[in-house]
Amino acid sequence: MLNYLLRRLLLMIPTLLGITLVVFTVMALSPGGITAQSLVGGANMNPQEKAALTAYYNQRYGLDQPAPLQYLRWLNNVSPIGFTQDAEGDYTGFSFTKGMDLGNSFMYGRPVSDILAERIPITLLLNLVTIPLIYLIAIVVGVKAATDRGGRFDVVSSVSMLALWSIPTMLAGVLLLGFFANTQYFQWFPTAGISSRAAQDMPFLPHLLGGEFVPGYLLDRLWHLVLPVICLSYAGFAGLAKLTRTSVLENLQADYARTARAKGLAEEDVLWKHVFRNSLLPLITVSAGLLPSLLAGSLIVENIFSINGMGQLAVEAVKGRDRELVLSITWISGFLTLIGYLIADFCYTLVDPRVSYD
Repeated sequence: MLNYLLRRLLLMIPTLLGITLVVFTVMALSPGGITAQSLVGGANMNPQEKAALTAYYNQRYGLDQPAPLQYLRWLNNVSPIGFTQDAEGDYTGFSFTKGMDLGNSFMYGRPVSDILAERIPITLLLNLVTIPLIYLIAIVVGVKAATDRGGRFDVVSSVSMLALWSIPTMLAGVLLLGFFANTQYFQWFPTAGISSRAAQDMPFLPHLLGGEFVPGYLLDRLWHLVLPVICLSYAGFAGLAKLTRTSVLENLQADYARTARAKGLAEEDVLWKHVFRNSLLPLITVSAGLLPSLLAGSLIVENIFSINGMGQLAVEAVKGRDRELVLSITWISGFLTLIGYLIADFCYTLVDPRVSYD
């Protein structure tokens, strides 16, 4: 197992290189490309200031060099080992301990690592709340529908899951805001962000203060997350619920399930101790692609609900042609996606003892 994990981790390196190379090529071939002149643009500066800023961008990021050299330069900066540079950008030697440097953002004028450190936890929070919710609802609905095949719950849930799966995320987000955050309708939830300004000064847990209920930071955060999490999760649990139903139905009719019933086991024991475990294999397969889809969905949801996460940052970076930021976001998203596939492979060994990577 250890050898398999090491091989998979090593194979991530060329995969991530390929992902970043494709993204860099698309940005370089886009109209106008990424040049110092395109970054300076029509700023309200005199010619001397523009020339000085253009020279700074060229020196700092090598934007006056050919595209392949620009990519190799970026690759050298983000690699923990490589050539070191002095303050003027000249290479001074090779080091195995130079560390990673994601560069500075063109738009924000700050280190990319600092910006990502602020945004990544927000997107991860959305996904860490969404993924368990997706699987909980999908398993409950799917198993219940399979055991009630042809019944009322099966029919209603099948139609409902199909309808939910067919609704585009953008439309769902706009409708949720329009009805549940609009002052003309219910106004049950906030319209933007993941916490209110007042919550920053509140204690973490809810409490009573002078006979008045104070929600605290925890409830305020949960209150803000309701609509974004619904928007991120409904399509996921709708599709997984249908998959769970199909998988459980197939295993309920398998020979080992009939053998377990013939031995006198109760139907609940047959379902949860035998059938359910084998039904998890398709769900694990789908889970490998769930994280990438949620990261892509975060791009839409975070923009609709004005959440300052990785999704909104990616849109801003692409619009501003912020090469350093776009490549870093691509690199991190690709890394998280590959880790998701690796975790899924590991889960196979937990569910099915026949699977072994030794």
